[in-house]
Amino acid sequence: MIKVVLPELGEGITKATVSYWFFKDGEMVNKNDDLVELITDKSTFNLPSPCKGIISEIMYSEGDIVNVGQILAVINESE
Repeated sequence: MIKVVLPELGEGITKATVSYWFFKDGEMVNKNDDLVELITDKSTFNLPSPCKGIISEIMYSEGDIVNVGQILAVINESE
């Protein structure tokens, strides 16, 4: 089980808004697939999947604000 965490975003940026999920719970993702689009005060960026597997749980909905270090989703890793 791999936890997808909102990483450090740069000096003074402590949160991001979930803009768009590219996948849903139960869907297969490959390593480096774009998982989620996030928006900060300064930029919009996509966070890639850290592994290949099935998304078992998405913790935040589109429009939710997430703090750095919080878990965005959980992926059940596969070979």
